[in-house]
Amino acid sequence: MQDNVQKVALVTGGSRGIGRAVTEAFALEGYVVAINYVKSASEAEALKGKLAGNGYSVFLEQADVADHAQAKRMVDNVVSRCGRIDVLVNNAGITKDGLLMLMSQDDWNEVISTNLTGVFNCSKAATAHMIGQRSGVIINISSLSGITGLPGQTNYAAAKGGVISFTRALAKELAPFGIRVNAVAPGIVETEMIETLGKRTKESFLEAIPLKRFGRPEEVAAVARFLASDEASYITGETICVTGGLI
Repeated sequence: MQDNVQKVALVTGGSRGIGRAVTEAFALEGYVVAINYVKSASEAEALKGKLAGNGYSVFLEQADVADHAQAKRMVDNVVSRCGRIDVLVNNAGITKDGLLMLMSQDDWNEVISTNLTGVFNCSKAATAHMIGQRSGVIINISSLSGITGLPGQTNYAAAKGGVISFTRALAKELAPFGIRVNAVAPGIVETEMIETLGKRTKESFLEAIPLKRFGRPEEVAAVARFLASDEASYITGETICVTGGLI
C-alpha cells in the first residue's frame, strides 16, 4: 500500500470502554475510523463529535454484529465509503453472568451470538475485501476469562476461548494473502463492566493481580495499535495478554 493512502479501521463496539479507547488510538494514529455501535447512539455521536472536532476522520456505523446480514452490510458500507478496509477490531461484546444451573438459554445464546458469532460475521465480511487487497489486519478482543475461566461466566468464557481458537485457525488460513490475525486478552480493566462488581470482589481481584491495580482501556488499545502496525508484521495467530500478570 502506498504511504499516501490513508488507512481505514473498523472498530466494533467502538463507542464505549475498551472500544472507545481503541477508536481514539487509531484516530490519533491517522486512520479513518468507522465506529460501530448498536444501542449507544448518544455515546457514539459524542465520541464522533469530539474526534471530528479535533480534525480526525471518523464516522458511525450502526449494526448488530450478531446478525450476519447487518455485519456484512456494515463492512460493505465502510469499503464503499473509503475504498478499502485495512484493520478490523472485533471488540463488541456483552456479559450475562450467572452460575450454569441458573443460566437461561437466552443468556447463553446472546453471549455466544455477540461475542463469538459476531467475530465470525465481521471477519468473514472483512476478509472478502482484504483478500482482494492482499493485505489487512484483524484484531480480536478476547479476555482473561477465555484462558483461565471464571466462575459465573461459562457463556462468556466459552465465547472468548472460542475467539482465541478462531484467531489461531484464521491466521493460518489468511497468511498466504498477507493478512494477519491476532487476539488481545485483557484482564480486569476499568470499564463499565467492572462497575457491577461488589467492593469485596474488586478487593479480591486487586489482591490477586501482581501489579496490584486494574488495567486502563488505553493500555489495551496500545496493544491493538501495535498489532496493526508494521512493527508487528511478523506476528500472527497470537494472543497477547494484558492482565497485570494475572494468568
